[in-house]
Amino acid sequence: MELNLETDYADRAYPILASLVTPRPIALVTTINDAGQVNAAPFSFFNLMGANPPICAFAPGDRDNGTPKDTALNIRSGHEFVVNLVDEAIAEAMNQCAASLPFGESELTRAGLTAAPSSVVKPPRIAEAPASLECVEWGTLQIGGNRMVIGLIKRIHIRDEYFDVEKKRVRPEKFLTIGRMASPDWYCKTGDRFEMKRPH
Repeated sequence: MELNLETDYADRAYPILASLVTPRPIALVTTINDAGQVNAAPFSFFNLMGANPPICAFAPGDRDNGTPKDTALNIRSGHEFVVNLVDEAIAEAMNQCAASLPFGESELTRAGLTAAPSSVVKPPRIAEAPASLECVEWGTLQIGGNRMVIGLIKRIHIRDEYFDVEKKRVRPEKFLTIGRMASPDWYCKTGDRFEMKRPH
């Protein structure tokens, strides 16, 4: 079967692609507005895009009326954000942050999450997150109706038990993030894994 996303299936591109390209990591992004109010919102159109320099990208969409969501507005103004990764322990709280709240009202309070100071950016990280990436906006690309924010990762915060200081490696057996699966409401756990050695 061939699906033409330019004609017959143009209006179904999001649910089809979001159900095919899985699992996707989840960025619970914290930003701050000009009044100092914190916003937190999850995005699964997100990933790392390079390590030299370390960069990540995510795509905050628009509201139904066509105006940019708070995350995009705050980054446009302050050029900084924090990507908080999501594990099983904060999965439900992340989901609560997806609710549409009035501009300036903090999702952290609604979700029972705690803001913690960042080191080099103004937006706080989330204390309960297993790891957080402090980012400075490198640029934002507008491609049709898509907005892709590219961030330079300046600092990583990670819980002590998830990082092997001697080997300078994350402990994959302990770091159990969740993933986004089929649209609209499916997720996965990442505890069921297998290893394949690369051929020489």
